[in-house]
Formats: sequence, C-alpha cells, structure tokens
Amino acid sequence: QVQLVESGGGLVQAGGSLRLSCAASGRPFSSYAVGWFRQAPGKEREFVAAISWSGGSTLYADSVKGRFTISRDNAKNTVYLQMNSLKPEDTAVYYCAATAARFGSSTGDSRQYRYWGQGTQVTVSS
Repeated sequence: QVQLVESGGGLVQAGGSLRLSCAASGRPFSSYAVGWFRQAPGKEREFVAAISWSGGSTLYADSVKGRFTISRDNAKNTVYLQMNSLKPEDTAVYYCAATAARFGSSTGDSRQYRYWGQGTQVTVSS
C-alpha cells in the first residue's frame, strides 16, 4: 500500500503561482511513477503531469506545458507540482496518484494508477 497526501492548494489570482506537494508513505515511493490529475466541477478528471520513478522522464498535458513543472525528491518521499502563470481555467481539485506501470505514452491514462490522494483545491480568480 502507498498512502498519498496532497497539500499546497489555495486561492490565487490569475497570473500567480502555487506549489503543490504530494507526500507518500508506505511502500518504497521511489518504485512508482507519480502523476497529477485535476477535476473541475462538472468535468471529467484530466491528466496534468507525470514523472518517472527516477525523475528522469516527465510528461505534461498540452494545456500546462511551459507553465507547470513536476519534480520529485525521493529522499523526502515527495512529488511537487510548481504551477506558474495560473489561469481561471486551472481551477480544480488536484489529485496525485502513483503507478508501478512502465512510464510511457499511457502514463497519462488515469486507469494506470492504483493509489490516489484525497485531493487539494486550487482556485484561480480572474
């Protein structure tokens, strides 16, 4: 079992920044790729970004490329999502998730992920 806890959400004005954290406990965290997903009211959950177990590979949704950066510190069992130039359409509940599946083109598929956090709210005002 891997337990994931997100933090760092909040209310920010458009153009501002937030850094989300995903803290893990349980099985060796460094064995898992980690992804961030988000879900806005009335919309389906969508992929945001993912990082391989080593941190050597990353994947981003087109909507966040150049604005968001995913990173990890396996010594601290934590994955981060730095979000810059935030837009109102970034408003959502953000979830981190962990998968033991091979990092690749399907990493953006939420069905690959076995472990999920409870989510943290991000609200961007215009």
